Amino acid sequence: MKTKISSLSKNEDFKSLLTGKKITNKYLTIFFKKLSGKNNKKLNISFVTQKKIGNAVKRNKIKRRLRNIMIEALKKMDLNLSYSYLLISKKKIFDDEFQSIKKTIINDFGKIK
Repeated sequence: MKTKISSLSKNEDFKSLLTGKKITNKYLTIFFKKLSGKNNKKLNISFVTQKKIGNAVKRNKIKRRLRNIMIEALKKMDLNLSYSYLLISKKKIFDDEFQSIKKTIINDFGKIK
């Protein structure tokens, strides 16, 4: 069954995720927490890219890369859909190769249980 990706939209969801657990690597910071009232059949995830990383074209490219990585991660591994995730990217993510970014992120999502 194909799992859909849904984005977080409420400000209180973002604030509550920032108080949850986190995993950090050289490309991004992953915040995750169980939020009440969320659909457990969809992957609740949001991608945040700060303005200091670059212009809108660069930021959107980073978000497209992250979304693509998460779609592949859903196919390859069993992600915990009861969690909601917030991915905050760092400046290094724009310069490195896609495959190394993908390998690092999938490895980090494997640690979340």
